[in-house]
Amino acid sequence: MLVVLIVGLLLSLFNIAIGVGVSVRVPFTQSNLTLAGSVGQKDKAVPVLPGYDAGRLGSNQNFINQTSTLTIGPAEGTALIVLGKQPGAPIVDLHLEAR
Repeated sequence: MLVVLIVGLLLSLFNIAIGVGVSVRVPFTQSNLTLAGSVGQKDKAVPVLPGYDAGRLGSNQNFINQTSTLTIGPAEGTALIVLGKQPGAPIVDLHLEAR
């Protein structure tokens, strides 16, 4: 909550969102474990998440999908943990993006 309140509101003043994600393939399967999060301007917080997790925020299409969002005024923070098949996900990925 404090990250969204302090960092998110500060970034929303500059119309910026920052996203970070890490993904690793589970050995001997087609599944990946992805941990991702973003904070910043409400309209930009979801698009800065990794592209292979588009549409997975708040969905139930994987073995494990734990998502969380917090909105405070113009700022939003998201957190995403996904374990399951994610088409387009590389074997190992570190995703950093700012818009």
